[in-house]
Amino acid sequence: MQAFIKKIEQAGELIRVTETVDTNLEIAEIADRMSKVKGGGKALLFEKNGSEFPVLINALGSEKRMKIALGVNEYDEIGEEIKRMFTKISSPKKNITEKLKLLPEIAAISSFMPKRISGKGKSQEIIHKNPDLFKLPVLKTWSRDGGPFITLPQVITQDPHTEIRNVGMYRMQVFEKDLTGMHWHKHKVGARHFNEYKKIGKKMPIAVALGGDPLLTYAATAPLPDNIDEYMLAGFLRKKSVKMVKAITQNIYVPAEADFIIEGYVDPSEDFILEGPFGDHTGFFSLADYYPKFHVTCITHKKNAVYPATVVGIPPMEDAFIAKATERIFLSPIKLAMLPELTDMNIPDAGVAHNLTLVSFNKSFSGQAHKVTNALWGAGQMMFNKILVTFDSDVQINNYEQAAKILSENVNPKHDIFFIKGPLDILDHSSEKFAYGSKMGIDATKKYPEEIYEDLKETLNLKLIDIDSIRLKRTFNEIQEINDELLKKDISVVFISIQKTKKGQIKALAKNLFTESELKKIKFLIFVDAQVNVFNIEQATWIFANNIEPLRDCFIIEADNEQEPSHIVIDGTGKRADIDNFKRDWPDIVTSDQATIELVNLRWKDYGIGDFIESPSAKLKQLVLSKTAVVE
Repeated sequence: MQAFIKKIEQAGELIRVTETVDTNLEIAEIADRMSKVKGGGKALLFEKNGSEFPVLINALGSEKRMKIALGVNEYDEIGEEIKRMFTKISSPKKNITEKLKLLPEIAAISSFMPKRISGKGKSQEIIHKNPDLFKLPVLKTWSRDGGPFITLPQVITQDPHTEIRNVGMYRMQVFEKDLTGMHWHKHKVGARHFNEYKKIGKKMPIAVALGGDPLLTYAATAPLPDNIDEYMLAGFLRKKSVKMVKAITQNIYVPAEADFIIEGYVDPSEDFILEGPFGDHTGFFSLADYYPKFHVTCITHKKNAVYPATVVGIPPMEDAFIAKATERIFLSPIKLAMLPELTDMNIPDAGVAHNLTLVSFNKSFSGQAHKVTNALWGAGQMMFNKILVTFDSDVQINNYEQAAKILSENVNPKHDIFFIKGPLDILDHSSEKFAYGSKMGIDATKKYPEEIYEDLKETLNLKLIDIDSIRLKRTFNEIQEINDELLKKDISVVFISIQKTKKGQIKALAKNLFTESELKKIKFLIFVDAQVNVFNIEQATWIFANNIEPLRDCFIIEADNEQEPSHIVIDGTGKRADIDNFKRDWPDIVTSDQATIELVNLRWKDYGIGDFIESPSAKLKQLVLSKTAVVE
C-alpha cells in the first residue's frame, strides 16, 4: 500500500488532505465529487479523520491509477500474456525435448501461487485481542445507509472439506465493536462455504484483509471460477506470490502484507441480523435484509497501516474503472475457453456491470448471435446480465454512437430481439421475484438470408423523420418531454418522460403514438418517469436499464405494412403497487443529504484539493422520491 501510494503520488494522481475530515458522510461526499470528475479525478488520502489511520479512497478510480496498480501500459498486455501461456502449454508436443522446454514456464506459473510462511507477517505487527472496530475509520457513505460499512474487504473463507480458499468482496456493516454483518449473496462462493459449515454444524472461520498491494483488493472483485484462488490471480498479475501467514485466533491463513486483518467467525446456528440499507453501485439503495453475523475475535495491522475505502452510487465512480480492467483482462480467457469467435466486449458505465453489455464477434453462420448470447449468459457472473447486444466484429462497440447507429440499421425488433428467464443479480430491484427474472438479447449483426424476414426488407431513411414534439405533448398531455435528437444521427431511438397515473398507460400511449405518421419509422421507444432528464442520455439509460424486467416491460408492436419497421416499447419507469401491481419494495436513488452537501460546500477551500466541484447529488434532487431508502 505504501509503495502504491508513493507511485501514484509521484505520478500526480494523489492529493493528501491534511484538514480533519469526518468519516460520517463528509469523506464520502468529497470522494463522490472527485470520482465524477472527467477521467476519475484524483485519489484522496485523508490523513486526519478522528482515528490514528489515514483513509485512502478513489485509489483505483482512474485508468492511469488502475494501470499503475497492474504494472502495465495497456490492459490488453495481460490478456495477451494469458493467451501466450495457455497456447504454449496446451499445444501438442512432438518429443521429450519440446516437453522439457515447458519447465521454465511451469516454474513461472508455480511462482505465482500463494505461499505460506512461518512466523508473523507485517499485517500482524500490532495485535488487538480485545478488538474494537470503532477504532478504525469505517465510513458511513450516505445519510440513508443503515450505518457505517467496510467497503473494500477481502473476505477470506475456505471450504470445510477441501480447504480450498476463496477471496470475495462482501460489504460489512459495523453494528458493535466486535460484530458486523456478512453481506454475501446466495450466488457467491462465500455463501456456498457457509452452507457447507451449516451442514456439518461447525462455526465458520473467516479472515478479512484490508489494504496491502492494491492487486489483492482487485483480485477479490475478479469473476474467477469456483475453486480458483483469487490470490493466485494476484500473484500472476504482480509476478510474485502472495505470502500467507497463520491468523492469530482462527485456523485460516491471511496475507502477510495486508494493512489490516480482521479475524472472526460466523456461527451458522445463529439467527441472521437485519443489515442495510446501503447506497449501492447500481445507483439505487439495496434494501435492508437478513444476513449472517460476523463475530470479530482479533484485529491486527501494520504499524503504518492505511485504511482503504470506496464509495459506490450513481455511476460513474471508482468501481467503473475496476470493472473496465476486468472487462479487458478477462476477454482473452473467455475467447480461449468458450467463445473463440468473440472479438470485443464493452460494459458501459450506465449499465452498472450487470444491466447492459455489448459484444462483437466474427459471424460465420445464421443464428450465431443467439449462440454467443446464450453462451455468455451461462458464464460465471455474466449470468446476471440483463441486456446483451451482439454486433459484427467490424463495429467499434466502445463508440456508442456508432454502435447505436448500427443497432438501428440492423435490428428488426419483431425478429431480432429475444428473451429468456434466468438468475438476476441480488441487487436487481426490478424483477417480480427476488434474484430471478428475464433477460433480453438483441441481435444487431448483419443478417444472413436465413435471418431476413419478408416483413422488413427496405432500408429506412431515418433522416427524413421530423417529430413535432410540441404538438405531441399538446395531444398527449401525460408526456412531459420528448428527446428525438438521436434521430438526427440516424439512430432510431426516442426517449419520452411521462407522468404515470394509471394501469396500462404506457402500452396504450405507445400504440397511439405509433399511429402518428412521424413515429411510424421509429424502432425503439423508451419511456421513463417525469423527473428523469431525457436529454441526458447516460442518465436516462442508467435509469431504464435498472428499472426494466425485460419480459414484463418490453413489448413489440408490429408494423402496419412492409415499408415500416416493427417497434419495441421499453417501460423504464419505476414500478408501483397501485399502478403496476408490483409487490416488492422499490428503492430510491442514492444521493447525499442537503446538510452534508452544504457542509462540504462551506469547507471546500479548507480541503486543499483544487477548484470547487459541485455536488453530483445537488444536480439530482428531482430524482429523489423519499426520505428513506424505500419509495413510498
